[in-house]
Amino acid sequence: MAKYLWTVAYTIEGAKGLLKEGASGRRTAVEKLVQSAGGKIEAFYYSLGDADAYLIVELPDDVSAAALSLTVSAGGGANIKTARLLSIEEFDIAAKKKLAYRPPGA
Repeated sequence: MAKYLWTVAYTIEGAKGLLKEGASGRRTAVEKLVQSAGGKIEAFYYSLGDADAYLIVELPDDVSAAALSLTVSAGGGANIKTARLLSIEEFDIAAKKKLAYRPPGA
């Protein structure tokens, strides 16, 4: 399965909902969401700063990740950024690929 990093920022309505049901209540709701797409949560942390939460999630594919991102955004409680994560082994494979590329001005 593919891994994704979610950076989550709650909207005002989302923050009100979080205060009402607590962090563990949101974790349970997100676990159900991810499971419904055939995935699982590897890590879920709340944070201080620009983002309110960071998650690492395993999902079957990019289409499932896009569906989850769209569903969360459409719900209006949070803004979510999704980054596809690559394992070291996947990145080693990428580094070995020979591609036809000429840098500008070369």
